[in-house]
Amino acid sequence: MGMHFLPKPMTLAVLGSLGILCAACGSNDDAPAVASAILSGSGCAGMEKIQLPNVTIRSVKEVAADSTRPANVTSGAFLPAHCVVTGAADAYKGSDGVDRYIGFELRLPKTWSGQFLFQGGGGNDGVINPALGTNTGALAALDGSNAYALSRGFAVVSTDGGHQGTDASVYGKDERGRIDHAYNAYDRTAQIAKQMINLYYGRTPDHSYFMGCSGGGRQAMMFSQRFPSYFDGIVASAPAMRVASGASISAAWESQTYNAIAPRDAAGNPVLSRAFSESDLNLVSNGVLAACDAKDGVSDGMVQNPSSCQFDPAVLQCTGAKNDSCLSGEQVAALKKGFAGPRNAAGTALYASWPWDAGIRAADWRNWKLGTSTTATPNSRFITLIQNAMAYEFLTPYDANFNILNFDFEKDPQRLAAYSAIYDSYRTTDLTPYTSRGGKMLFFHGVSDPIFSSNDTVDYYQRVAATAGGMDKAQSFARLFLVPGMTHCSGGPATDAYDGLAAIVNWVEKGAAPASVTARGTTAFPGRSRPLCPYPQSARYKGTGSVEDASNFVCE
Repeated sequence: MGMHFLPKPMTLAVLGSLGILCAACGSNDDAPAVASAILSGSGCAGMEKIQLPNVTIRSVKEVAADSTRPANVTSGAFLPAHCVVTGAADAYKGSDGVDRYIGFELRLPKTWSGQFLFQGGGGNDGVINPALGTNTGALAALDGSNAYALSRGFAVVSTDGGHQGTDASVYGKDERGRIDHAYNAYDRTAQIAKQMINLYYGRTPDHSYFMGCSGGGRQAMMFSQRFPSYFDGIVASAPAMRVASGASISAAWESQTYNAIAPRDAAGNPVLSRAFSESDLNLVSNGVLAACDAKDGVSDGMVQNPSSCQFDPAVLQCTGAKNDSCLSGEQVAALKKGFAGPRNAAGTALYASWPWDAGIRAADWRNWKLGTSTTATPNSRFITLIQNAMAYEFLTPYDANFNILNFDFEKDPQRLAAYSAIYDSYRTTDLTPYTSRGGKMLFFHGVSDPIFSSNDTVDYYQRVAATAGGMDKAQSFARLFLVPGMTHCSGGPATDAYDGLAAIVNWVEKGAAPASVTARGTTAFPGRSRPLCPYPQSARYKGTGSVEDASNFVCE
């Protein structure tokens, strides 16, 4: 059975030597059988009486159905009547003297569909997000609560990842805190949720699902590899599969590259955000569209086939003085270096390259890579989030003085290796333990994602296909959908509202593999729809009919 916790945590060096660490994290046997129902019929209040090993029930609340609906939701309650249970598991005092536990929230609808969803986290975790069953992309922006799994009758659980607080310094100094965040907190939460579901409804779920983006996407992949019996369907969006190694190295690479060309303040210090103005990024976006937009049969502000887009920013280089209509030679060189991905002195790639796409003009791209600070103190997400995670969690041992702008691409990758071995999820490509049970998996990734390259997810999917014996075999259990223009998890010049939950449920429960997934525009392209096509296919305009309607495009 899966490991519940580590009373005497192994060292990171020992864990790292175990590869994917199944020896450490337990076998792939079915999760422990849960007890027979003792609370069925007693309602929400009965959950206060639950006694599970090393689990404390912190609160139980009955929530009435909310009849207030957004204007675009035509039927059903905004949220159904349900029971909310919060709890803490495996409390302990860390080696750093901090009291920790695995926090979770479980929501149990009064009218249950028999389905269970584990809602993935993100960032450094450290908070319990409401267990509503967040769907993919920006679907909730169009479909209100109907986008959520809870409103579709699912029981839903979420967790804080085994620590309380989003700053990596509050848990990364403690080995068990790192191990909980890597995998153990999710294993425990899944098992506890299924036990409670059985106690509440009198039976275990008919079908179980995991869905998450970013860090939640990493967690999704982790479940398919280490705990393959837990879920029937898994959706991994923009997966942070190499965040503890390659993606963070890339964040350092780009931060240093763009900082090197940034204009200086009066004291001679670079102002990172000014390396590229809004005009500069719009110029690059328009250049990409000019080179690649029409290749899908229509010029519509979207590049449907990123693999066919060959763009060279040198075409935008100024022939004279820098102005808003061109890029400086330094800017062109920096973009080429950044998009090519990090390499060491020997030329070995340390992460994936990045696709050229129109989303470089989006606010999210700037927020991650450049920030908006007008001073020499940068506020990019690479600096505020990734640097913090690297310093206190990804580096072994942690380094409170770490500065991402001083990352050494020859020496420092080795400092990430030990934790990467237990945290990252890009290495395992044989998913037979999961797929042999009928498990299905969907990947979604925005082509303009600024923190995790969609090229890396394409590479993983290709490696899975090679291991499975070919793309046709891989598509029998896993499919990848790239979202043109979309930045991290949602946003950008994209049709970024799509129902990944319905797609995975239909595949698992009805045997209907998604030949495409319809996506709609939200902030960008309102009223537009497009088919998201399973890789390696991409959408192409048929040549007739409205270019705003997905039915006039074909996957090929």
